[in-house]
Amino acid sequence: METIRFFALLAFGLAPTMVLAQPRTAKAPAPDRTNFNECLKGLSDCNVSALNTEDLAQISAASKKRNLDYCLQGSGLCDPTRLTAAEAASVQSARYRRNLDKCMNGIAGCDPMLVTSKDLAAVSSASLKRNFEKCIDGSPLCDPLRLTKEQTTAMQSAAARRNLERCLSGSLLCDPMRLASNETGPVHAAFLRRNRDRCLDGSITCDPLLLTDADSKEVRAASQRRNFANCQNGIATCDPLGLKDSDMNAAKATFRERNVDACKRGLPTCDPSLLTGPEMASVAAAFQQRRSRLDRMREQSKP
Repeated sequence: METIRFFALLAFGLAPTMVLAQPRTAKAPAPDRTNFNECLKGLSDCNVSALNTEDLAQISAASKKRNLDYCLQGSGLCDPTRLTAAEAASVQSARYRRNLDKCMNGIAGCDPMLVTSKDLAAVSSASLKRNFEKCIDGSPLCDPLRLTKEQTTAMQSAAARRNLERCLSGSLLCDPMRLASNETGPVHAAFLRRNRDRCLDGSITCDPLLLTDADSKEVRAASQRRNFANCQNGIATCDPLGLKDSDMNAAKATFRERNVDACKRGLPTCDPSLLTGPEMASVAAAFQQRRSRLDRMREQSKP
């Protein structure tokens, strides 16, 4: 019966398709490797009891590598008991290099007792060089007892240069008693120049008794220019008695302009007795303009 049915379907062109069709099986999902990855990275969420034998071997190898890295870096997470003999030798070599680098550069944490005699000379030489540089720079960390005779001479020369520079600039740290005989002249000349500059600026620290005749003339001219500028700008420190006739006329003209402006603006500094006829007319016009603006504002503010 089945044979007859097969040939019947074959006649209609349906049999091959039905015969060749195979049922599709669902693909199995990939296993969850989250726990394995966390264990591989050494994370706290790792569940070691859930690992199979193959996974445990990989996790163990990764843990040993991390421990070796910790030891090579000098980390506190290092467990030296887990190291092989070859790894312990590498770790000891890395530790020695780190300590030697600290000692060579004068970094805190250097243990000179760990330095071998072969490297001790280089470490001592680097330390003496750093001390000499500190002495040359005038650092309080300088130990002069560790200097050679030539280095002591160089240190003293550097200290003398620094003192000269401080004296030339007028620093309070200048020690004039340490100046050489050929340095007192330039230092005194620099002091006189600073005093002259203070006098030119009108500073209260100016000492006019130290000025030369030429300097006094220049200082008086600068003082007159400042006074004229103060008078032109209406500054309270203006001394009209110190103005020359030409400067007085210019200052008066500037004052009249400021007075007209004050009267136009209705300021209390206005002196109407100084206004001319045209000036009084301009002041009256300005007053009418202000009054008109005030009236418009009042009208607009009414409900």
